[in-house]
Amino acid sequence: MKFARVIGTVVATSKYEGLEGVKLLVVQPLDEDRDPHGDPQVAADATAQAGHGHLVFIVGSREAAQALPTVFVPVDLAITGIIDQVGIDRGPGGTTAVWRRSAGDTD
Repeated sequence: MKFARVIGTVVATSKYEGLEGVKLLVVQPLDEDRDPHGDPQVAADATAQAGHGHLVFIVGSREAAQALPTVFVPVDLAITGIIDQVGIDRGPGGTTAVWRRSAGDTD
């Protein structure tokens, strides 16, 4: 699972059976400092909620094909989550990610 930022959309006049209704978004993969890393790629939006500018989780390969409503459709990359907030502690033990809930979240 890696971080990426949604930077655009893809419009397809026809799609593989099983991908109807699934948004295709252009994502820029990010490194651990959330700086661009590598070339932009197209990802299928398994969340059905990601949009331009969102920080997202992406998965590739088999995991991407399993993340969508119809499993094992031919995709190489999928968005599996939208990231609300990231906190990073760069203390003496190295870098540790600290995940925080939004104010209104409950279990």
